[in-house]
Amino acid sequence: MTEPAADPKTVAEAAALLRAGRLCAFPTETVYGLGADATDADAVLSIYETKGRPRFNPLIVHCAGLDMARTLAVFSPLALKVASLWPGSLTLVLPAKPGNGLADVVMAGLDSVAIRIPDHALALELIAAVGRPLAAPSANPSGRLSPTTAAQVRRGFGGIVPVLDGGPCRAGVESTIVRVEGDRLVQLRAGAVAREEIERKLGVTVAVAEKDAAVAAPGMLASHYAPNALLRLDAEPREGEAYLAFGEGPDFGGVTRNLSPAGDLHEAARNLFAMLHELDAAGVGVIAVAPIPETGLGEAINDRLARAAAPRG
Repeated sequence: MTEPAADPKTVAEAAALLRAGRLCAFPTETVYGLGADATDADAVLSIYETKGRPRFNPLIVHCAGLDMARTLAVFSPLALKVASLWPGSLTLVLPAKPGNGLADVVMAGLDSVAIRIPDHALALELIAAVGRPLAAPSANPSGRLSPTTAAQVRRGFGGIVPVLDGGPCRAGVESTIVRVEGDRLVQLRAGAVAREEIERKLGVTVAVAEKDAAVAAPGMLASHYAPNALLRLDAEPREGEAYLAFGEGPDFGGVTRNLSPAGDLHEAARNLFAMLHELDAAGVGVIAVAPIPETGLGEAINDRLARAAAPRG
């Protein structure tokens, strides 16, 4: 039986683990990431093995700043314009720079790399202390709910993964992923930055990838982010189920969490995974989920719910 891992108490301790080729979970503003040195193939393979993640599913590389990011990918003028939104909950998929030093398995055989600069002081301090980019998918077993607290990371992996505790994540859902294709931007995954916000801030149009598009970035698998319980979407709860409400919903005597009684999509996104964790812990077989508007961050919330409710292979 694998012994529980000792959690690092400082950034320096966490950085030492990562430089030694170990895994270490760490906080970002979106969710906790399962970090490894992105230049160390064995360390990156440990991410896939620990998560049970399919090898064709690429990883996001987290950088301490734009200078580090530009050593890994080719930035066109349009890419640099989008990168002006960093640090932030936005991942760019760009052509990989030849000889960038990243382990091939990070890119899962693709000629592109997914990069972001997180908007979290502790994460940035950690990456800078390691001195290398960090590959870091969400710190949960593959396909399961993403963690927004250190305690959820410990429960998800049975305590075998060390985690640097930075408190609860403020965004609560993963980053938005956008691919730069020449003079065109395509959203591959809705996330913590609404597509409309990107368009408004940059004065650009962001297209949306086809639902059956080939996997070119994390979070594109049809079944993902799933609790143990089954989900019924856009539904009123039945007896024996749990209920994930939004806004004013029907009175229900069973186990209930409300993403946002006020109907605030930012609050709902922040609470999504944490509340699904709590409802799942109640041991019910089904969670009924109230309708969520498709506008703004509702696009990301509905994307996660649809993947969580998808048939599981």
